[in-house]
Amino acid sequence: MLQNYDATCRLAQEIAENIHERNRQQRTGGNPAKINMTLRASLQKLKQNIGQLRESLLRASSSRRIMQSEADRRQNLVDDLVTRDKQLNATFKGEVTESDPSRSTLMAGAGVRGTANPWLIDEPEETRGLGFGEIKQQQQRIIEVQDAGLEALANVIGRQKLMGQEIGKELDEQNEIIDDLAHLVDKTDDRVRGETRRVKLVETKSASCGMQVVIVLLLIAIVVIAAWPT
Repeated sequence: MLQNYDATCRLAQEIAENIHERNRQQRTGGNPAKINMTLRASLQKLKQNIGQLRESLLRASSSRRIMQSEADRRQNLVDDLVTRDKQLNATFKGEVTESDPSRSTLMAGAGVRGTANPWLIDEPEETRGLGFGEIKQQQQRIIEVQDAGLEALANVIGRQKLMGQEIGKELDEQNEIIDDLAHLVDKTDDRVRGETRRVKLVETKSASCGMQVVIVLLLIAIVVIAAWPT
């Protein structure tokens, strides 16, 4: 994987140099047909190499052969290659001229030769100097710690779930009590209204009887007065 990255960087640099040579021949009236064929093949090869790097990185990351931080760093390197590939294609098609500021980016691969492979730069302290087996053991320990943390979190969530269920049961019981109280209140209200109607009826009857007694007494008084000898 590291060798593939280094070879891909060199290929990108060669493509940039060939594009520069192709453009020089065009300016001087030369025939760039042959170099154009070479550039097309090289650009296709560059695209394939980048795809292989992306697949290799995906397999290494999914199998946890490298740390996530290292996987992210290498993904950035692959993204840089993708950007360089787009710029090289644009320059080859004439969409970007060599006087464009992006030319410095195209030629950035010149420093690759003779320098450390950036695929290995900034390796984390945790894995620096360790072999594959040691890195795998270290990752396994990290996974075990994470699993233990997840298990503890699952236990906490489980207890909270039980508490929530108990609270739900308590609320259901309280709602039933409230419903019973509301039913009793409604029945009490009905009884109060019934008794109120009876009291009013009794009061009405009492008032009617009193009037009748008064009328009878008045009639008796009239009869007595009429029959009294003068």
